Amino acid sequence: MRVRSTLVYTVLRLAAFLVPFGIMMLLPVMREFYWLSAIFAALIGLSLSMLFLRRPLGAMTEGMAARRPRRATDEDIEDAATESEKS
Repeated sequence: MRVRSTLVYTVLRLAAFLVPFGIMMLLPVMREFYWLSAIFAALIGLSLSMLFLRRPLGAMTEGMAARRPRRATDEDIEDAATESEKS
């Protein structure tokens, strides 16, 4: 897994939450209901990340998939069993 792609995606995700949260906290009404600002910021951040962060997410998941060990499939196990029976 490339650390750079993970770091870029994490920083962009945090920015997608913190920027709307900071803007909403500038409003006097939202200072009283900070939890509502957090909920709205989370929804806005989720929407922004789904729209604009597909490429960093893809790079991060490719790195994770390349690092993960390959699992044996049923066909591999059956082939190994038939090979051991033949020997």
